Parts: sequence; C-alpha cells; structure tokens
Amino acid sequence: MQFGWPNRVLCCLPLGLLLAGCGGNSSMVTSAAAPSITTQPSNQTVTVGSAATFSVAASGTTPLTYQWQKSTTPITGATAANYTTAATTSSDNGSQFEVVVTNSVGTITSNAATLTVTAVVPSATDVLTYHNDIARTGQNLNETMLTASNVTSAKFGKLGFYSVDGLVDAQPLYASSVAVPSNGTHNLLIAATEHDSVYAFDADTGATIWHTSMLKSGETTSDNRGCGQVTPEIGVTSTPVIDRTGGANGVVYVVAMSKDGSGNYHQRLHALDLALGTELFSGPAEIQATYPGTGDNSNGANVVFDPGQYEERAGLLLMNGVVYTGWASHCDIRPYTGWVIAYDRSTLAQTSVLDVTPNGNEGAIWMAGAGLAADTSSNIYFLDANGDFDTTLNSSGFPANGDYGNAFIKLSTSSGLAVSDYFEMDNQSSENGSDTDLGSGGAMVLPDLSDGAGHTMHLAVGAGKDSNLYVVNRDSMGKFNATNNNSIYQELAGALPGGVWAMPAYFNNTVYFGSVGSPIQAFTITNAKLSTSATAHTANSFGYPGATPSVSANGTSNGIVWAVENSNPATLHAFDASTLNELYNSNQAASSRDNFGNGNKFMVPTIVNGKVFVGTPNGVAVFGLLP
Repeated sequence: MQFGWPNRVLCCLPLGLLLAGCGGNSSMVTSAAAPSITTQPSNQTVTVGSAATFSVAASGTTPLTYQWQKSTTPITGATAANYTTAATTSSDNGSQFEVVVTNSVGTITSNAATLTVTAVVPSATDVLTYHNDIARTGQNLNETMLTASNVTSAKFGKLGFYSVDGLVDAQPLYASSVAVPSNGTHNLLIAATEHDSVYAFDADTGATIWHTSMLKSGETTSDNRGCGQVTPEIGVTSTPVIDRTGGANGVVYVVAMSKDGSGNYHQRLHALDLALGTELFSGPAEIQATYPGTGDNSNGANVVFDPGQYEERAGLLLMNGVVYTGWASHCDIRPYTGWVIAYDRSTLAQTSVLDVTPNGNEGAIWMAGAGLAADTSSNIYFLDANGDFDTTLNSSGFPANGDYGNAFIKLSTSSGLAVSDYFEMDNQSSENGSDTDLGSGGAMVLPDLSDGAGHTMHLAVGAGKDSNLYVVNRDSMGKFNATNNNSIYQELAGALPGGVWAMPAYFNNTVYFGSVGSPIQAFTITNAKLSTSATAHTANSFGYPGATPSVSANGTSNGIVWAVENSNPATLHAFDASTLNELYNSNQAASSRDNFGNGNKFMVPTIVNGKVFVGTPNGVAVFGLLP
C-alpha cells in the first residue's frame, strides 16, 4: 500500500485541475494572437540607380504573411519580411512603402517608410580626347550607373537631344564639374560642328553654357572642295582635345577650316576657355608649314602646306604640353602629302613639322577620324593612307627618300617629330596602286602584355581596306620586306571582311573591330597574341563605314560595348562585352521612342556618368536610364 495515499489525494482534486494536468482545456491554455509590428520599416536614402531595402519584424501566431505596398498599391512578388526595390530613378523620390502583415487571427499595416533618392554626386570622370585616352582604347572603366541589367529598352532610352547648327563629325567630349564664372558648376558636353561652331552644353540639362564661332569677320565655312566625303560644308571635322590644367578654367583646342571673302582658305588652331568659350593665348594660330622635299606642291626645295588642299580629320593629340595635328586630303585630289604638325599648348607656337611623303605624293592621314595614338614613352602611332613608298632602303632599313605611303608608322617626339620605326606590307605597290590603303582605319596602342614566358610585350593594332588585322611590336615593328610579312609580330589575314573604315576598341584582354558589312568581332588576347579568329561576334552587321565601338565598365565588371549603326534612322547598339549578345538598341522601344535621326559617317558614342552621347547630322542625342 506504498502508493495508496497519493492515489486517494488525486481522487479528491477538483476536476479542472485534473484536466489541466492532463492537457485538457482550461483557462491556462494560450490563445491565438493577432500580428503586431515589433520593428517598423525605416526610411531609406539611396542615389539614383541604386536599390533600397526595407525590413519589418512582426510577432503573432504563425504563419505570418507579408504584402509590401508602394503608396498603398500592392507590389507583385513582395511577400517576405524584407523587400528590395529595383534600381531607383529620380521619380521614386518621396515614395512611401508599408507592409501588411496577416495571420489567421487578424491583419496589421506597418508605418509608412519614405524613400529618398538623391542625384549621383558628380564624379571626376572625364572624356577629354578622342576614344577616351591617348592610346585610343575607347574604354571608360569608371562607369558605375550603366549595367548589363539596366541597359534594356524598359529602363534605358533617349533622354534628350541638344540641337546645333551643323554636322557633328567630331566625337562629343565631356568635362565634369566645371566652375563657370558667375554661372555655377556644370558637367560640360563639348560639341563641335562643320558649321564652324563649338558648343558647351550642360550635359545634364541641355542648357547652352556657351556657343562660339570659329569664323573671323567676313568668313564662311569652306565648301566641300569638290569632294563628297565631308559635305556640304567643312568647318570642324576632327575631335578637339581638352586640357583641364591650362589657362584659368581649362582649354579646348580646336582646328577649324574657313574661307575668306577673297576666296582664300584657312586652317587655324583655336584655344578656347573651357568655361567661357573665349579665345586664349592670342589665338587662333594660322596653320602654315614647309618641309624639305620635292614632292607634291614643292617650291623646289620644300613642300608647302596649302590649307585649301587639306582637312584636319584625325582627332587632336595633346601630349607633354604639345598639340599634334595630322592632315588628310579632300578625297584623293592632288597635290597633297602626309603632314603632322605640332604646336605649343600655351603659346600656340609651332614646335615641329614632319611630312611622311616629302619627296612623293599622297600618304594622307585619314584614319576614319581616329586620333593619333601614343604610348607612355611619348611615341606617336598612326596608319598612313596610300601614297609613295620608297622601296630603296638605307642601311637602317628606312626608305631612302623618306616616303612612307601606306605604312604603320611610329614617330619619336623627344627631339621634334621623326619617324623612328614602321611596318610596310610586302604587297604595298598593289595596295598603293589600287587605293587599298591601310590608312582608312585607326591605330590603337595596347596595354603592356605578358607573353607567358616572362617577357613584357609592347603592341599596337591597326587595320585598313585589305581586310587584314595587323599587330605590331612597338619595339620592333618589322619595316619592309618585298618578299613576305614575316617580320611583323602578328598578321590575321582576311580576319576583317569588307575592310575597315573605323577604329577598334580594347577591354579586358579583348580587341573589338567592326569592319564594313560585318558584325563587330571580339579577338581575345592570350600570352600577348590575338586569337586567330573571333571568339565572339554580334548577331547584326554594320554597313559602311562599319562601326567604331566604345566600351563602358566598372573596372572589369559590367562591360558594355556600344556602337552606332550608320543607317536611316541611325541605331545605337549596346552589347554584353563578354558575349557580344545584344542588350539594347534604339529601335526596340515602341512608337520610335528612342530614334534620333539619320546616320552620319563619323559617329562615335561617348559614355560617361550614366549617359551616352551620340553626335548626329544636327545635334547630340542623349541616352540614359529612364525616369
């Protein structure tokens, strides 16, 4: 009877307590609880293009369900305790977000949290010269706003159009955060026209900050000189160059052609105040030159630069305080030769002159408007057009009479301009005689590359009408051998069908070329050699003159290749830099939303600070993330 007493006690306990001890229903059982907010969503502040995340914490009988709302409208798919927005735009500023929390007992709505979207703080990213840098790589590696995920027709498109008074053949340039006396600070877009005007726009609003004519009193722009390549007028054809450190506010250097009342033609170098557009350094400087030789337009001792016979097509190069210019003819209308002329950036005094066909003819510097390229040792590289080449070489392997028609040329600048090396293809006579010139395309200097065997290679690339891709060793370019091209570093014969009337671009160990009637092709670099065939290409092809790509990226991520198709209407394309799959083109949006007019021969997109600027026959089209 050891357990008898406890049993008798249990039998005497009240029934409620007994049921409670056995799990029965009683006042001690916890009832279901309605939801309550323990941590309210907090206000968020982000910059345009960034995402914002809102969070809530709630208690109550589970399961709890969540539905986020924007300004009381439910957001599809936003059904978790945290919600992250898409990339924000300026129109999201001031939006309110709340969340409805529900369970089987009830519903509660959180306090509203406010989203503040601020403008991106202006960065120091500039585009001051043709194709971004003096190597002419065309890459902007500081683009943080445009990504492969937001450059789509749903999020990206035409924002505006800045009208001007003539063809914009020069690439638009961009100078950030320029202090304009008595007019605040502006990101400036510089656009030059064939009507001999230079404009400075506020790059963000399109307001004209200044507009300056390059014409002197009584002058007009030049006629087309009987050549339809730049027509109906010739004013500013080449891309200017900007010096942020010159003068009081920075300097824009511009070459302009004009015609006076007596029928005389002029080529002048202007230096304009970046903030005000006024002439500096007692400019402009009249461009005149002579060089020893008996070639076209020689007086018997010197060839003479006739300003009416030339146009400055190649983009200006500013290096070590010197502005370098390279000169093309009007079509192939003789007399003309191949001139490079240099000027001091501060005085506009001529510092050096070189003619690369002084005892022959032709040999113009066209390069589809590409700028003279340069390396970090202050050497200049360019592709010369068809012209006389001396097959009689001196003991150092250079043409005896100094004529370098159709050559890939390297110039030293340490003691004035001089040819220091070159490459000439073995079939130069055929190419020179048939106008199959190398100089239809631009040259690009590659960054230092390792060959995998411990050697650092210094290379440059270029291509012209013959469809071959030429890679030269800048330390030993190969010179001339009438039998073969074995002395060149690398030649990809026929790699660029249709020929090249454009400029390549470089990004992340890849070279991009857009030849005529062909897709843009990517050639990857391994151990300092280009792949022998394209590793990627666009699905679409580009008619004449092909495409000059530009690249935007944030370091090595979010690489985008941009190119303009010279069609009617013109088309801006964006491609993933790794695959060349298309991300966007300006014909995708409904109702011609992003159309920006007809094409133009020289159209090189400028990508900077979340915007893309494209010169057109009558203005600059502006693209970016849609509001």
